[in-house]
Amino acid sequence: MGRSRNAGRGQSAEAVVEAVDGGLAQLVPDRDRARAWTLLIDGAPQSHVDLDDPAHLAFEYQRRLGHIIDLAAPSGRPVQAVHLGGGAFTLARYTAATRPRSTQQVVERDAALVQLVRRALPLDPNARIRVRSTDARAGLAKIPDGWADLVIVDVFSGARTPAHLTSVEFLTEVRRTLKDGGVYAANLADGPPLAHLRGQISTAAAVFPELALVADPAVLRGKRFGNAVLVASAHPLPVAELTRRAASDPHPARVEHGRALTDFTGGAAAVTDAAAVASPAPPPSVFR
Repeated sequence: MGRSRNAGRGQSAEAVVEAVDGGLAQLVPDRDRARAWTLLIDGAPQSHVDLDDPAHLAFEYQRRLGHIIDLAAPSGRPVQAVHLGGGAFTLARYTAATRPRSTQQVVERDAALVQLVRRALPLDPNARIRVRSTDARAGLAKIPDGWADLVIVDVFSGARTPAHLTSVEFLTEVRRTLKDGGVYAANLADGPPLAHLRGQISTAAAVFPELALVADPAVLRGKRFGNAVLVASAHPLPVAELTRRAASDPHPARVEHGRALTDFTGGAAAVTDAAAVASPAPPPSVFR
């Protein structure tokens, strides 16, 4: 789920509309970019892809995840990445474009959506991107120990993150798949009073010693519903450079870490499988 200034600006006559497992998918052309498309599921923007420029990230949260991909290893070095949640494979395409010869696994439960995207927005045949149509947690279980430099989680079902992807047990599986210096990054969505977001930070802190949160200041203040990107690792994160990049985006974001981030949680408890619930549904006004 995300916001783009281009979402919905294409001409409806040119849009591709198909039923997929998760609802009604629409691929809407971007009037400003010749071969760019926005994917919407049941009216909620999910991905934006520019086939001519896969390094272009239109959504705010995807730009923030792009910064994390950029900083996960020396510039241009291939990485091994796992993407839980595929959408239109925007971030896998970005990684392939900015880090050639990377090896990537995408796990997207919606098989009909995968078929639609492969047909309408084909992947570069030279990109080392493998797509599995299965549940995100089941797909993660098949990743070998210590395989990944990056695990990126961007899973929404009905605009909500499924409960089983919000727990300590899930993040313990994520950490199992990461290399010693590997990075976990998740796109989270929440609004006031930010109970879900606070709980997710505490959950990550129970598994990873190093955390940072990237979000619009208005979201962090509980002024509106929106996206926040949570980053975690066993090793120190490049907080200064991430802060600089996030502040220079078209929609500037703030980076919280250390004591300030701990204080932000307000003592929220870590989430376990037994108590996990899906993230809150966005208010209808978010997509108007």
